[in-house]
Amino acid sequence: MLNLSHKKLEVYKISFLLMREIYNLTNFFPNDERYGLVSQLRRAAISVCCNIAEGAARLSSKEKKRFYEIARASVVEIDTQIEIALQLNYLSAQEIMDFEKNEESAFRMLSKMIANLTPERNDSDSSTI
Repeated sequence: MLNLSHKKLEVYKISFLLMREIYNLTNFFPNDERYGLVSQLRRAAISVCCNIAEGAARLSSKEKKRFYEIARASVVEIDTQIEIALQLNYLSAQEIMDFEKNEESAFRMLSKMIANLTPERNDSDSSTI
């Protein structure tokens, strides 16, 4: 594996914790959710990790921000799907206590990273006069 800088980011490490937690939590969902909610949750969890990595590899602030926004949107998607799983009694509030802390941390860190990125002058879509 490549030894790239994104692997040192705390948000990347937390995203991997989230991904593992999602896989562990969904192991106990009903079989009929295998291609529904289980698949959706797992894809969204993988999306967070991958978009953080891809964003970190981009050179322009504009592109980095775009991928971090996608990662953050995937965290929100996971949050909604976990809420659905709770409503369907696939999970209990007790089961997701640690998960919620990591989810909140990932969302907060990504939000801060996005806020700190401003488009570079040469990345602007509009021309200057």
